[in-house]
Amino acid sequence: MKAVKNSAIPTEVVNVVEILEKGGFQAYLVGGCVRDLFLGRTPKDWDVTTNAKPEQIQSLFVKTVYENTFGTVCVINEETTDVSLRNIEVTPYRLETGYSDRRHPDDVKFSDKLEDDLRRRDFTVNSIAVSLSNGAIKDIIDLYGGFADIKDKSIRTVGAPRDRFNEDSLRMMRAIRLAIELGFTCNRDTFRAIQSQNSFIKGVSAERIRDEFTKILMSQDPMKGMQMLHESGLLQYIIPELERGIGVEQPQAHTYDVWNHLIRSVQHAADRKWGIEIRLAALFHDIGKPQTKGFSRETRQPTFYGHEVVGSRETRKILEKMKFSRVTIEKVTKLVRWHMFFADTATITLAAVRRMIVNVGRENIWDLMNLRACDRIGTGRPKENPFRLRKYKAMIDQALIDPVSVAMLKIDGKGIMDILSISPGPKIGMILSALLEGVLDDPKLNSKEYLAGRVKELHLLNENELRALAKKGKERKEEEEEKQLEEIRSKHNVN
Repeated sequence: MKAVKNSAIPTEVVNVVEILEKGGFQAYLVGGCVRDLFLGRTPKDWDVTTNAKPEQIQSLFVKTVYENTFGTVCVINEETTDVSLRNIEVTPYRLETGYSDRRHPDDVKFSDKLEDDLRRRDFTVNSIAVSLSNGAIKDIIDLYGGFADIKDKSIRTVGAPRDRFNEDSLRMMRAIRLAIELGFTCNRDTFRAIQSQNSFIKGVSAERIRDEFTKILMSQDPMKGMQMLHESGLLQYIIPELERGIGVEQPQAHTYDVWNHLIRSVQHAADRKWGIEIRLAALFHDIGKPQTKGFSRETRQPTFYGHEVVGSRETRKILEKMKFSRVTIEKVTKLVRWHMFFADTATITLAAVRRMIVNVGRENIWDLMNLRACDRIGTGRPKENPFRLRKYKAMIDQALIDPVSVAMLKIDGKGIMDILSISPGPKIGMILSALLEGVLDDPKLNSKEYLAGRVKELHLLNENELRALAKKGKERKEEEEEKQLEEIRSKHNVN
């Protein structure tokens, strides 16, 4: 455990504590910010607890927001650019009783004792309070062994775990999420209580489950998080479709069954620090395999024909049930639908690559390639980016670049006909090719004003002179295309 530096506590937080104390009240930092300080982490938000009541808190600060029934007052700091310091929550000591909906207390009473406030908290590592003096930690109030649990890297509930999970069933997921985020383990009794009460998660709203699930996926170790969700029995109520992949063996190219392949795929996305859409797609890309499993008599291997189509439908249902945004749902289902794009680069055509870009969208094509990398690593293969994948990336780059053509010019055939008052004919094509040659040499010449004047000059040339310039323009176009291809091949190391 790291020592807390005085500079680790921002001035804005110190000011809130000092203002409360000067007003004649007690004030302590409490919760996750204290835990993170002792771990040497930068807190994402700051919480203060006090024996002042909400109205008394509001009277001490210039700008506050108080819009809840739990007494929490947000002290607003508009001057700071640090989002974590813009709203500092100040909460009165309070007692909570009765959780009939397993989320909110039926009754909240304000208290004058810090001990009452610490008793209601979820986990011991979040139940430590500290007082400040001159901006530094003065006293540590640790009634439930949270400091020792931080040292032992253990997530343990305050008091009996069954009671804490009865109060708020989402705490079961939060225990796993905290363990994963912090690199801790779940205390044995705490984890056993989750296993015995896992069905209570069914009463938690989809939005709250989604938020905790997203945090698990966005952690550094989502693979362990998924394993803990499975071992706890929570996953069967959250995403039972994933557990159908357990024991579903795959062909020889795969080292693992479908379940282990998927959680290893999402782990690779985390290792590469890719975003939530790729992590979701990595976790779900083969979710349709259990439903489509067959057997080939010729190869004597399992088959999963059409699993990407079935999987995209399953993915949509899951994400809609969990209330993910429409944008996220559309992108992830599209990535799952087209993740089987890969083919032999010795035979695939540029036209086929262009069709794939149309299918998945230009904005998603590189995420699809990243998903392919997750898929490959998830099979147990050591290389993320083999030659075939690099070659495909080079073909995508080639398909995405704007072709070197007369379409690049700021003037077109109709514009030439209008300038010269002539009818369509071969001369227009020759003029366009001649214009292109000049623009490729000096892109600054690609303006309507310059090109209009140059059109008139070219019109005065005889046919042979114009044809020679047009030929030179076509040759210059081919040189530029080859240069682009060489740059792409070098970029992807496929020379």
